[in-house]
Amino acid sequence: MKALTKAEEEIMNGFWEYAPCTVTQLIDQKYVDPKPPHSSISTITRILEKKGFLKHVAYGRTHVYSPTIDKATYTEQTLQEVKKKYFAGSAMDMLSFFVKKEDLKLEDVIEIMKKIEKS
Repeated sequence: MKALTKAEEEIMNGFWEYAPCTVTQLIDQKYVDPKPPHSSISTITRILEKKGFLKHVAYGRTHVYSPTIDKATYTEQTLQEVKKKYFAGSAMDMLSFFVKKEDLKLEDVIEIMKKIEKS
């Protein structure tokens, strides 16, 4: 899977939330004034389609876009890459890093463990 830039990820978040939709519908639903230029969002949308994250159905000159990958799958794959790249593939090292970095209290860790056991 190809990585997304920050701008691409922002647009994908919109498609994950509002798809299927056109670029115009996405802009109207996701952004408040001042809205980004249609041409900028359209360009990024075409890049996302080239990368395989979006597909479209054409109705005349109108294109309706839908994600080809859901957000949960993208998140999982991205976290797997982070684990591999920065933590030598160790989930324990990755979790330990985030626990220390977020300065979690024991109660927070216990709550996380309860959530893990439920899933």
